[in-house]
Amino acid sequence: MPTGARCDKLASQRNIKRAADVKQFQVVVTDFIQPPLDHEERILGDLANITALGAHGESAIGDQLDDADAVMLYHFITLSEKTIRRLKHCRLIVRCGVGFDNVDLQAARERGIPVANVPDYGAEEVADSAIGMMLTLTRGIHYTNSRLQRGAGPWSYEQVVPLQRLRGRVFGIVGLGRIGTATALRAKALGMRVLFYDPYIPDGRDKAIGVERVETLDELLAAADVLSTHCPRTAETQHIIDDAALAKLKPGSYVVNTARGGVVDAHAVLRAIEADHLRGAALDVLEVEPPPADDPLIAAWRNPEHPAHDRIIINPHSAFYSEQGLDDMRIKGSQNCRRALLGQPIRNVVNGVG
Repeated sequence: MPTGARCDKLASQRNIKRAADVKQFQVVVTDFIQPPLDHEERILGDLANITALGAHGESAIGDQLDDADAVMLYHFITLSEKTIRRLKHCRLIVRCGVGFDNVDLQAARERGIPVANVPDYGAEEVADSAIGMMLTLTRGIHYTNSRLQRGAGPWSYEQVVPLQRLRGRVFGIVGLGRIGTATALRAKALGMRVLFYDPYIPDGRDKAIGVERVETLDELLAAADVLSTHCPRTAETQHIIDDAALAKLKPGSYVVNTARGGVVDAHAVLRAIEADHLRGAALDVLEVEPPPADDPLIAAWRNPEHPAHDRIIINPHSAFYSEQGLDDMRIKGSQNCRRALLGQPIRNVVNGVG
C-alpha cells in the first residue's frame, strides 16, 4: 500500500492530470506575438487554452482578459487599473520583457495579482546593440553613409574630422543592472574607461567587473564621452536625461538610449543636436511607439537638410531582438505562467505579491 506521502503525491498528480484533461485554465497573450503559439502550447498546452489577441492598444482588449488565469504582456499594450480591476481570478501578469512600466503595479498589488518580468532574455542583444550604435556614431559610420548616400560632401574621411580614438575614452553608464553590466564589459573590452552611476547597486560590483562607480549623475555627465542608459523607467528616471543633463555633457559627446522611452527626453536630444552640443545620438526607444509623423524629432530626422538626419539614429525598439532572444522571452514567460497555474513559486516578481 502507498504511504501517506505517496498517496498525497499521487492525488496531486491526478488533480493536475484532471485539470489538464479539461484545460480548466485560460492564458491570454495580449499583444506582439501571433499564432502559431508553438512555445506557449508546448509549455502550457496540457493545462490551458491559450489565446493571442494581437491587440495594439488597451482599448482593443475589452472584456477579453476578464476570465484569464494568466496574462502574458509584451510592449504594445498598457494594463491600467481599469483593466486590472476586471480580472476575476488572474494568478499572474507576466511582462515578457525587462521593463514593466506598462503595468499598474499598485493596482495589481491591491488585487493580490503578482506581476513578474523576464529580466534576462535579451541582455546580450541589447548590450550588443548599444555598443553597435556607439561604434556607428563614434566612428562616423552613420554620418558618412548618410551623407554619401545622398551625394552630400566629398568622398573623403574629411567629412567626419575630427574623430577621436576610442581607447581611453569614457563610456558612462546610467544603471548597472544585467544589461548595463553586459554593456560595460563590452565597452571595457574596447579599451574604454567605464564609469557608472547607479545608487541601487551594492558596493563591490564595480570591483568585480573592473569598472568605476561615481556617486552622482552630474559627476558621470561631466566625465562621459559616450552616455549609455540602462535603467528602468520609473518616476525617478523619467527624463533623467533632459535639457539640463545634456548641457552638462562635454561638447561633442554622444548619447545612446536602449533602455526605455522617456528615460531620455528625445526632444531635448534634438535641441542639443541643433545647438551642436551633442555630436550624435542613437535612440532605440521613444516615449510613443510608433511616433506620430508630425513629431518634431521624426520630422527633423527625416529631413536631409536638418543636422538630425545625419547625426541621430532611430530604431523601432528592436535592440532586444534576435531569434534566440525572442524564443527566450516566450519560453520563460510561459514557464512562469505554468508555475503560477500549478501553485508553484513564481520567479522575478516585481510588485511584491506572493
